[in-house]
Amino acid sequence: MEIQRPTYLEKLIRKKHNGLVKVVTGIRRCGKSYLLFNLFHKHLLNSGVLNSHIIEIALDDRTNIELRDPDNILQFIKSKIEDSETYYVILDEVQYLSEFEDVVNSLMHISNVDVYITGSNSKFLSSDVITEFRGRGDEIHVYPLSFSEYMSAYPGNEAQAWDDFIRYGSLPLVLSLAEDEDKESYLKSLFKKVYLTDIVDRNKLKNNDDIEELVQVLASATGSYTSALKLSNTFESVKHKTLSDKSITKYIDYLMQSFLVSKAIRFDIKGRKYIGSPAKFYFEDIGLRNAALDFRQIEEPHLMENIIYNELRIRGYNVDVGIVKAYVLDENHQSNKTNLEIDFVATKGSEKYYIQSAYAMNNPDKILQETRGLLKITDSFKKIIITGSPMKVRRDENGIMSIGITNFLLDKDSLTL
Repeated sequence: MEIQRPTYLEKLIRKKHNGLVKVVTGIRRCGKSYLLFNLFHKHLLNSGVLNSHIIEIALDDRTNIELRDPDNILQFIKSKIEDSETYYVILDEVQYLSEFEDVVNSLMHISNVDVYITGSNSKFLSSDVITEFRGRGDEIHVYPLSFSEYMSAYPGNEAQAWDDFIRYGSLPLVLSLAEDEDKESYLKSLFKKVYLTDIVDRNKLKNNDDIEELVQVLASATGSYTSALKLSNTFESVKHKTLSDKSITKYIDYLMQSFLVSKAIRFDIKGRKYIGSPAKFYFEDIGLRNAALDFRQIEEPHLMENIIYNELRIRGYNVDVGIVKAYVLDENHQSNKTNLEIDFVATKGSEKYYIQSAYAMNNPDKILQETRGLLKITDSFKKIIITGSPMKVRRDENGIMSIGITNFLLDKDSLTL
């Protein structure tokens, strides 16, 4: 089963020969190695590159243990360079390599070498790229499978795919597991034995109890505003233990650095400024989020919102949570100033979209709730409501576009329809 990853392959192709080291980052098991060793390798061959000019080293492979020495690997790579044509050097799990920063920087001094590297989350994170390569690194962040990628290899129909996608997420290996029990077991083991262990080891934490419980609290609050102080109070009232807001802020940074969660901050649309705490947190893989909660809280409206957030990030948008300050009549017909929420403000260059995630739009009150904030925005950027039911594009009399969640996910141009 070969799953195509055109978004990332196109980025790799576009960045060839740009004079920078291509650093492929992403959550563990999202397909970074497969992207380089299979899809990119095949592209190079199809482009006329000789196999002898593709130097691939999986440093986590025990048979390559001697190449984990910096001098040995440099000597080995240089011995493979026999002419002036371009050589593509691909180093996987580079954290196994001693002094890997010096090795990569040394390779960058060879004029006919184009370098690509990956690393594990425990020692090699996106925040390290700038530090280690001093502006010579070009990051390509790989996400778990998008729904369209997932559907390309899913054996059932669209409705069945959505049910599995929202429960088990989209790490590629999950697709190869036939039984629900095996999927749950894999994800729970991966969450505890790989992701949490990575974070604990990298940051030299004494134990993983606090950070595991923090992940569980964040998972329960998917799509809701929260803050370090609020989380600290939750630990005291629900967990009956003390965890300071400073510790929580530090732990959340660890979770974000490991790509397990992302943070969406509030943006005042009319005031055109960012607002501080509280913020929302979303999981990069829904399956890991559900595994953290032992698959007990499969709340489709909140998970759909998380999936929309991830899809927007995959498409290259910066994503914030929007706030519109407006006067609204209460039940006594009194005018009160309030903050109306726009689930997402997605921007990329000159593009901007205001997006609401509405699992159900089945009565006038719900329609009013979802459209009220959008109608208070006075600029000309597109306003979109994504619903939980299959629906082709519709527009109301105010120009607000509605589209079903799977229609949105399966059409890469859905925002521009």
